[in-house]
Amino acid sequence: MKNITITLDAKTAAWARVHAAKHNKSVSRLVGEMLQEHMRESREYDEAMRRYLAKKPFKLSGPGQRYPTREELYDRPRLR
Repeated sequence: MKNITITLDAKTAAWARVHAAKHNKSVSRLVGEMLQEHMRESREYDEAMRRYLAKKPFKLSGPGQRYPTREELYDRPRLR
């Protein structure tokens, strides 16, 4: 484990103390877990974006065909 120092305004520090106490954690552990969660979500997003960008583009219609209208794309008989 590595120790770091962070600076919070009074309102944020008070919230962190109360939130940590409600979850029976120290402020240090609370902040560490929040950062780990943010890091995990960021990695997952980056991986999903990489997979998406690796896909080949596809055509919405073939040669000589028109694009579908908005009404055709979003026609949902259940909603009528």
